[in-house]
Parts: sequence; C-alpha cells; structure tokens
Amino acid sequence: MKKLVFILCAFAFCFNVIQAKKKTVQKPISFELATEADSASYALGVNMGSQIATNLTKDGYRLDIFAQGFNAALFSAPTKISVDSAEIFLNNYMRKMEEAATKFKIKEQETFLAENKKREGVKETESGLQYLIVKLGTGEKPTATDKVKVNYEGSLLNGTKFDSSIDRGEPLVMQLNRVISGWQEGVQLMPVGSKFVFYIPYELAYGKQGAGQVIPPYSTLIFEVELLEIVK
Repeated sequence: MKKLVFILCAFAFCFNVIQAKKKTVQKPISFELATEADSASYALGVNMGSQIATNLTKDGYRLDIFAQGFNAALFSAPTKISVDSAEIFLNNYMRKMEEAATKFKIKEQETFLAENKKREGVKETESGLQYLIVKLGTGEKPTATDKVKVNYEGSLLNGTKFDSSIDRGEPLVMQLNRVISGWQEGVQLMPVGSKFVFYIPYELAYGKQGAGQVIPPYSTLIFEVELLEIVK
C-alpha cells in the first residue's frame, strides 16, 4: 500500500507539472536519444514504468486501464473521471483497502492464537499472552522493577526474524518495566535459567502502530527468551 501511495504521489506530481505548463494533446512520436537529457528522460520513464507495472500488478490493478488514464492526463486529453473526482475516489478506495487489510490481519492473528493455545504445552494467561516452557530454570523470578539479562530472538508469524541478541553475539540487559507489556508479564513467569517461547498478541506488543519498518501494525510476535540473570 505504501508503494502504491508513493507511485500515485509521483504520478500526481508529474500531472501537476504538466497541467501547469498547459500542454496540448500530443500523439506518440518517434525519437532518438540525442542528448544526455533525452537519455535521462527515457531512463526515468523506464524506471517508473517498471516500478508501476510491478506494484500495480501485484496489488490487482489493470495496467491497460491505468495506462489509459495516465496517458490521457499526461497529454491533456479528455478523461472519464475529473482530476478532483479521481483524487476523492482514490482516497476512499485506499481507505477501504486499508480497512480490509486491517480486518484480515486481525483475523489472521486471532486464528493463529486460537489454534496455538491448543498445542501441547502452550499456556495462556488472562491477558491473552501465550507461552511454552522449553526449559524451566531453578533460580529466582524477577519482578517488574528488576533489571534482567536475556538472550532472545523475535519473529513474526510468517517466520521473519526481526531481532536477535544471539545474532549480535551479546545478551541484552534491560529494565523490565520499560519494555512491551507482553515481555513484562512473560519474563516475570521465568525463573533464572529458563527458556520460554512467548506468543504475544499485538495488544500486548506494538499495537496498531507497529514499530518502524520492521514490525507491521497489528502484529502478533513470537519471542524465544532465555533468562540469564537478574542484574543487581
């Protein structure tokens, strides 16, 4: 969706420039790349055309109809939809697409968690946090105000790993009450020396905002956590 918005913004920019210059309707012409500016212009067309084709096809748009609208606007030909109407329509359409994508994402998370809690060994707390005990240590359990040292790996439901102290080669020391609520609750269940897998619903993670480019909105997170020590 973000790529689509970028492409449409780029198109809108080009269209506004063309409108400002009040170009007349033009027919396709034969041409040669006689100058560096000619080559740059053609290269820009190839580059943008390739990106547009890839992204619009992936999102289910018809390239032939897109090309009709694009060319009509590009060369100031009559259009079936006015510029103002097109903008309103696209805003409404993209909002509907985002709402549908959000509903699908939430349903996907709910389905996963409903099935996951049926797995042998998986437990669920009142908050909805799910966890699996891989290894149960014998040490002390931390409190919410403790500082702890952990090794961990975090991934999305599709298996994409977004963070790992193991890959960095250094455990993480953190104040437990300064991390997401799923971590706060989960790590307090662990005696030192334990290794748990946490399945954290988006409400206990980064919610509808997500976290940067790494964690999308409405993401259930899977963390494998080993509690090494409570740092005094």
